[in-house]
Amino acid sequence: VQLQAFGGGLVQTGGSLRLSCVASKRTASNNAWGWFRQAPGKEREFVASISWRGGSTNYADSVKGRFTISRDDAKGTAYLQMNSLKPEDTAVYYCAVARSSGITSRRDSYQYWGRGTLVTVSS
Repeated sequence: VQLQAFGGGLVQTGGSLRLSCVASKRTASNNAWGWFRQAPGKEREFVASISWRGGSTNYADSVKGRFTISRDDAKGTAYLQMNSLKPEDTAVYYCAVARSSGITSRRDSYQYWGRGTLVTVSS
């Protein structure tokens, strides 16, 4: 499975962006999806996860109430709607497909990763 993430860019504090991630195969529809991010000089960190069929989601505390993860299995696509963006949200954002169907924040639970898309939030 190959993943292509896009939708990043430059936005001002308080603005919004929607990231998309498209999978090359429909097999991804049976698995959970996740979004992670990596800021310069920092470890890659969990942002959000959504289960098979979208019944469950979980978020990092730093983005709860501001970010929303969703999926459209007919399109083989996952989304990350980001609102009320802050400078500390600046990072490369990666989408990933998990090994199983349930939500997970563990990096080692994900088997496929996209290349990442850069989000820059200016103050």
